[in-house]
Amino acid sequence: MWFKTLKARLKHDHNHGHEVTEDDGEGKIVSTSNGYVVVWDKTKRGDEYEPMVTTEGALILPHGSTVKRLQKTLRYDAEYAAWREPLGEKTRMPPCETVLEFRQYNTAFARSAWGHLPPEPSIQRVRYNDLVSQDGATISVTRFVTAAQLSPATTEMKSSILRSETGAGLPSLLYIHGGGMIAGSVDTVAAQLARLAALSGVQIFAVEYRLAPEFPAPIPMEDCYAALTWLHAHAAELGLDRARIGIMGDDAGGGLAAATALLARDRGLNPPLKSQVLVSPMLDDCGPTNLVAGGDSPLLAFATIPLPSIRMCWRAYLGPGAGQSNGNINPYAAPARTSDLRGLPATYIDVGGLDLLRNECAEFAHRLAEADVQVEFHILPGVPHGFESAGDISIVRRALRERARWVRNL
Repeated sequence: MWFKTLKARLKHDHNHGHEVTEDDGEGKIVSTSNGYVVVWDKTKRGDEYEPMVTTEGALILPHGSTVKRLQKTLRYDAEYAAWREPLGEKTRMPPCETVLEFRQYNTAFARSAWGHLPPEPSIQRVRYNDLVSQDGATISVTRFVTAAQLSPATTEMKSSILRSETGAGLPSLLYIHGGGMIAGSVDTVAAQLARLAALSGVQIFAVEYRLAPEFPAPIPMEDCYAALTWLHAHAAELGLDRARIGIMGDDAGGGLAAATALLARDRGLNPPLKSQVLVSPMLDDCGPTNLVAGGDSPLLAFATIPLPSIRMCWRAYLGPGAGQSNGNINPYAAPARTSDLRGLPATYIDVGGLDLLRNECAEFAHRLAEADVQVEFHILPGVPHGFESAGDISIVRRALRERARWVRNL
């Protein structure tokens, strides 16, 4: 058997100063030094198992071939690693068994991560409390705006906006905060939104959608869609160009932004959304299962949010069918389940190369391109979910600059 031959070779390597490897008892050879993992495909049936390339970075060639190993290249960005070193495990969310624990950590993290941001004196906040969602509940949006943008629209401008004349009114962005659909608020991201409004020059409307599990799907995404239609309906009095409205969200907010864009397409919003900016979006309730379908993913070593916590968020939002292919899930609520992505607005997506959401983001970007949607997709190497908390390092500046560029082009 080639397996016995392989073990003999690996022991020979050890005798010549190389790493020690051991059989783990399940047909897998696992290194004890540099992290290489050797497995073979147990789905093959025959006299001998057929080896395969693994995501762990190992390649085993059968039938007497020389053993080869592929290097593992996943590692922290150097600046991020330097920032992280004194913090260690404090950069990771601890395991949360309940929604309440998740919310408490989310709030504490937001205060710690964004409390250092300097105020933006040019940006004012105005709150509107008269939005009515699909079920009749009242929700609010907070506007991040300069004094000049806040000036009342003239009668002539209002008339031009109502006639949908080109160039009438200002661009605007509807923002949806993150928090796994179960946590967060506009207040927790207010400093970031003020910074984005100042960097981009575009006013932002952030919706205070209701959270699961108290308000499961479809309520959060219907709240977000209600905010979008409110912007359309009040464009004239707000001085907004209805043809230059974009949508943006991070984490769960990115998934809700994608859901809102799908609703806008299918409900015939006119003029349609101009663009969507999705930052590390949660798109696929099956993502956690897919990530470990072939064994533990190397990404788990870099996780800032535990995989069980991500599953908990999806279950709170979608119910017990979350993560199941036959779970009777509303495809708008988990945008990766939507079969047809044609006709969506131009899309920007970025995600960290060490983010547990990386693969589902890459798949969604690929499907958008196949659907002939203009898409710009960035995998930011060496950083995990929530890397922006590292502050003023090169990769954070790059990400903020690219996002602001897309918002500025509304």
